[in-house]
Amino acid sequence: MNKRLQTFKYISADFSAAIIAWTIFYLYRKTIIEPTLFGIDVPIQFSTQFYIAIAVLPVFWITLYFLSGFYKHIYRRSRLLELGQTLGTSFVGVLIIFFALILDDFIGSYKNYYKSFATLLALHFTFTYFFRLILTATTVKRIKNGKIGFNTLIIGSNERALKTHQELTHMKRPTGHRFLGYIPLESPTQDLLQGTLPQLGNISEVLAIIDQHQIEEIIIAIETSEHKKLRELITLLQNKEVIIHAIPDMYDILSGQVKMTSVYSSPLVKISNGIMPAWQENVKRIFDICFSVSAILFLTPVYAIIALAIRFSSKGPIIFKQERIGKYGKPFTMYKFRSMYIDAEANGPSLSSKNDARITPLGLFLRKTHLDEIPQFYNVLKGDMAIVGPRPERQFYIDQLIKAAPFYQQVHRIRPGITSWGQVKYGYASNIEEMLERLPYDILYLKNISIYLDLKILLYTIVTCFRGEGK
Repeated sequence: MNKRLQTFKYISADFSAAIIAWTIFYLYRKTIIEPTLFGIDVPIQFSTQFYIAIAVLPVFWITLYFLSGFYKHIYRRSRLLELGQTLGTSFVGVLIIFFALILDDFIGSYKNYYKSFATLLALHFTFTYFFRLILTATTVKRIKNGKIGFNTLIIGSNERALKTHQELTHMKRPTGHRFLGYIPLESPTQDLLQGTLPQLGNISEVLAIIDQHQIEEIIIAIETSEHKKLRELITLLQNKEVIIHAIPDMYDILSGQVKMTSVYSSPLVKISNGIMPAWQENVKRIFDICFSVSAILFLTPVYAIIALAIRFSSKGPIIFKQERIGKYGKPFTMYKFRSMYIDAEANGPSLSSKNDARITPLGLFLRKTHLDEIPQFYNVLKGDMAIVGPRPERQFYIDQLIKAAPFYQQVHRIRPGITSWGQVKYGYASNIEEMLERLPYDILYLKNISIYLDLKILLYTIVTCFRGEGK
């Protein structure tokens, strides 16, 4: 599978559909709408405005589809859901175009406004969905023929796991699961998958197994008596970029907690590891990029002044680099202005404290104003970080935090941030206890994440910087 190529096919199809729909709509206006205004046939001429629209509108549509999250999970698409999504985004996009470009047109009758809107909507939706339907139907056919598959891991080895494997592998309409193996729970009472699928390891190695075998989907097939382990298992797996399915109990089905969309498939509950709707996540990312670019340009003189001040105030590099853990537990290099003397951690990792002798006089000022953090705008542009999100930590401290609070791993479900709710409340943590005090605010952020909350935290951070109240 080549996800980039598949995404490019959809983008190309949407781009072409936008051009075709607007061209036909332009001809419709020239042959139907404008003659009712002037009372004569209007010669068809492709004006400069037409070519500008042909260049700009497809980009507008691609941006709108990106924001709606259409290009995410490009292989796992439902033709029926795609129909509704295409109709919805087409309506919103045509509405924007109507008020931006068409509403000021001179027309013979107000009814022509309705005709123009309906015609453009019908044209754009028809061509867009037609091209998408061809691509999606072709993909579905390739999945059913076994030409496209998704590396799948089963967790569990009991009767339920065996039955699920048999159902999914003998279906008339295959779902695309390519079973690479299974992992039994600790000390299984029965191992019915032995000999059917290879055992890839034990439950303590699940994260390494996901990386090693490039697992894309996981099916959790455990008995009711084992459900006490389910929450812990899901918390662990949600830190990986995989699709998680679980098998519901009859109680779950009767209570109405299980919603099915597939008729032929085995009853699997998809457990989302997302935090925000796709459109909000994309808007947040665009905001992060725009804000970071603006901040870097605006703060260029500040970067230069701080760099010179660090160079002449103490020995050592201007930029401090350190490995931190980011989204889905992936390590990345974080950049800061150096605020400590060199070899500050010669005796091993150590958090800073209020009267830390390792912090330079200039570093103390940088920390109070949070100016030491501004090189991290580059991390945001790279995609390692966001403007707002839980602060990234080192693996050394993460291991200690997980022992005290296993749910800490949930913070890795999103990009870490330059600032956070906990950062605004507590500033830098000087020990594990303070990290644990800050943790509830990071979890609260996960549960209430929104663009509005990001703006509010960012505003309080700016106020803290100007007041020099950081630590």
